[in-house]
Amino acid sequence: MTTDHPAERSGAGSDRFAAFADRASNVTSSPPFYVLCVLLVLGTIALHFVHPPLSWLIFAGDVMTSVNLMLLALLKNTERRDTHAVQRKLDAIAAALLEQREGTSSEAADELRRAIRMEEKG
Repeated sequence: MTTDHPAERSGAGSDRFAAFADRASNVTSSPPFYVLCVLLVLGTIALHFVHPPLSWLIFAGDVMTSVNLMLLALLKNTERRDTHAVQRKLDAIAAALLEQREGTSSEAADELRRAIRMEEKG
Protein backbone atom coordinates (compact mmCIF):
# COMPACT_ATOMS: atom_id res chain seq x y z
CA MET A 1 0.00 0.00 0.00
CA THR A 2 1.26 3.46 -0.82
CA THR A 3 0.27 7.02 -0.01
CA ASP A 4 1.47 8.44 -3.34
CA HIS A 5 -1.08 10.14 -5.55
CA PRO A 6 -2.41 7.64 -8.14
CA ALA A 7 -1.16 9.82 -11.01
CA GLU A 8 2.37 9.87 -9.60
CA ARG A 9 2.78 6.13 -9.00
CA SER A 10 5.03 4.14 -11.27
CA GLY A 11 5.29 0.50 -12.16
CA ALA A 12 3.47 -1.92 -14.45
CA GLY A 13 0.96 -2.94 -11.78
CA SER A 14 -0.30 0.59 -11.28
CA ASP A 15 -0.70 1.08 -15.05
CA ARG A 16 -2.88 -2.02 -15.27
CA PHE A 17 -4.96 -0.87 -12.32
CA ALA A 18 -5.32 2.62 -13.80
CA ALA A 19 -6.48 1.13 -17.10
CA PHE A 20 -8.90 -1.15 -15.24
CA ALA A 21 -10.20 1.80 -13.21
CA ASP A 22 -10.75 3.80 -16.40
CA ARG A 23 -12.71 0.96 -17.99
CA ALA A 24 -14.71 0.48 -14.80
CA SER A 25 -15.50 4.20 -14.74
CA ASN A 26 -16.71 4.04 -18.33
CA VAL A 27 -18.91 1.03 -17.60
CA THR A 28 -20.35 2.37 -14.36
CA SER A 29 -21.28 5.68 -15.94
CA SER A 30 -23.29 3.98 -18.69
CA PRO A 31 -27.11 3.75 -18.81
CA PRO A 32 -27.08 -0.09 -18.91
CA PHE A 33 -25.14 -0.20 -15.65
CA TYR A 34 -27.66 2.18 -14.07
CA VAL A 35 -30.47 -0.12 -15.18
CA LEU A 36 -28.59 -3.07 -13.66
CA CYS A 37 -28.28 -1.19 -10.37
CA VAL A 38 -31.99 -0.36 -10.35
CA LEU A 39 -32.76 -4.04 -11.00
CA LEU A 40 -30.47 -5.09 -8.14
CA VAL A 41 -32.17 -2.69 -5.76
CA LEU A 42 -35.62 -3.79 -6.88
CA GLY A 43 -34.55 -7.43 -6.55
CA THR A 44 -33.34 -6.80 -3.02
CA ILE A 45 -36.63 -5.10 -2.14
CA ALA A 46 -38.60 -7.95 -3.71
CA LEU A 47 -36.52 -10.42 -1.73
CA HIS A 48 -37.87 -8.87 1.48
CA PHE A 49 -41.45 -9.49 0.38
CA VAL A 50 -40.76 -13.17 -0.34
CA HIS A 51 -39.63 -13.70 3.29
CA PRO A 52 -36.61 -15.93 2.57
CA PRO A 53 -34.39 -17.22 5.35
CA LEU A 54 -32.48 -14.51 7.16
CA SER A 55 -29.18 -15.84 5.79
CA TRP A 56 -30.31 -15.01 2.23
CA LEU A 57 -31.13 -11.42 3.22
CA ILE A 58 -27.78 -11.05 4.94
CA PHE A 59 -26.00 -12.49 1.90
CA ALA A 60 -27.85 -10.08 -0.44
CA GLY A 61 -26.86 -7.16 1.79
CA ASP A 62 -23.25 -8.32 1.90
CA VAL A 63 -23.10 -8.59 -1.89
CA MET A 64 -24.54 -5.09 -2.32
CA THR A 65 -22.06 -3.68 0.21
CA SER A 66 -19.09 -5.43 -1.41
CA VAL A 67 -19.98 -4.17 -4.88
CA ASN A 68 -20.44 -0.68 -3.47
CA LEU A 69 -17.00 -0.67 -1.84
CA MET A 70 -15.24 -1.96 -4.96
CA LEU A 71 -16.91 0.64 -7.16
CA LEU A 72 -16.06 3.38 -4.68
CA ALA A 73 -12.37 2.44 -4.75
CA LEU A 74 -12.24 2.25 -8.55
CA LEU A 75 -14.12 5.48 -9.12
CA LYS A 76 -12.13 7.39 -6.50
CA ASN A 77 -8.90 6.31 -8.18
CA THR A 78 -10.15 7.57 -11.54
CA GLU A 79 -11.37 10.83 -10.01
CA ARG A 80 -8.03 11.53 -8.33
CA ARG A 81 -6.06 10.89 -11.53
CA ASP A 82 -8.39 13.15 -13.51
CA THR A 83 -8.13 15.91 -10.91
CA HIS A 84 -4.34 15.64 -10.96
CA ALA A 85 -4.29 15.90 -14.77
CA VAL A 86 -6.49 19.01 -14.69
CA GLN A 87 -4.26 20.59 -12.04
CA ARG A 88 -1.12 19.91 -14.11
CA LYS A 89 -2.77 21.59 -17.10
CA LEU A 90 -3.79 24.61 -15.05
CA ASP A 91 -0.26 24.91 -13.67
CA ALA A 92 1.17 24.73 -17.19
CA ILE A 93 -1.26 27.39 -18.44
CA ALA A 94 -0.40 29.69 -15.54
CA ALA A 95 3.33 29.23 -16.13
CA ALA A 96 2.96 29.90 -19.87
CA LEU A 97 0.95 33.05 -19.20
CA LEU A 98 3.58 34.28 -16.76
CA GLU A 99 6.36 33.60 -19.27
CA GLN A 100 4.44 35.40 -21.97
CA ARG A 101 3.89 38.40 -19.72
CA GLU A 102 7.51 38.51 -18.63
CA GLY A 103 8.90 37.72 -22.10
CA THR A 104 11.14 34.93 -20.82
CA SER A 105 11.97 31.51 -22.28
CA SER A 106 9.47 29.07 -23.75
CA GLU A 107 9.89 26.24 -21.22
CA ALA A 108 6.39 26.74 -19.85
CA ALA A 109 4.91 26.73 -23.35
CA ASP A 110 6.58 23.36 -23.99
CA GLU A 111 5.21 22.03 -20.69
CA LEU A 112 1.77 23.30 -21.69
CA ARG A 113 1.99 21.38 -24.98
CA ARG A 114 2.92 18.21 -23.05
CA ALA A 115 0.07 18.74 -20.55
CA ILE A 116 -2.50 19.20 -23.30
CA ARG A 117 -1.48 15.87 -24.85
CA MET A 118 -1.63 13.89 -21.56
CA GLU A 119 -4.89 12.13 -22.49
CA GLU A 120 -3.47 11.00 -25.82
CA LYS A 121 -1.01 8.72 -24.01
CA GLY A 122 -3.77 6.61 -22.38
